[in-house]
Amino acid sequence: MKQNCWIYKSSKKDEMYLYLARKDDFDAVPELLMARFGNPSLVMELELDARRKLARADVTTVMRRLTEEGYYLQMPPKLAPDIYHGNEA
Repeated sequence: MKQNCWIYKSSKKDEMYLYLARKDDFDAVPELLMARFGNPSLVMELELDARRKLARADVTTVMRRLTEEGYYLQMPPKLAPDIYHGNEA
């Protein structure tokens, strides 16, 4: 099964994205989430199917949430420092 979605980036948090089941339909997204997300900016339209790989999310989870809730929130990656902070042995 294939499913279209529209992906918006956050104006308040780098690398936070909101996937919607319908273009510009933010009705299903909780008000508190929208307040923290800021002004959404459309990045792309994407056709999802179970065989498609996404960079930072499981495509079947995204598709299920889009069907059940109307949206999916992709959080920014957790960044770990590259430098060791501690005493050398």
